[in-house]
Amino acid sequence: MGFADISIQEIAEDFNVHVDEVLRLCDQMKIYYQHSQTRLALEDAKAIMFHLVAQKKKSDS
Repeated sequence: MGFADISIQEIAEDFNVHVDEVLRLCDQMKIYYQHSQTRLALEDAKAIMFHLVAQKKKSDS
């Protein structure tokens, strides 16, 4: 499994959500992290981003 060059904090910034929301998603998805600067595995980062995009689309409709 490869690593995405993106941290939890950067995902939160890119999607304009609070870092606690991304950490909550990590916990729900059982994604291991140490802190908000943790770099994520590619598949984990994609899963979180997919979820955030789906949430945004749901709230926009």
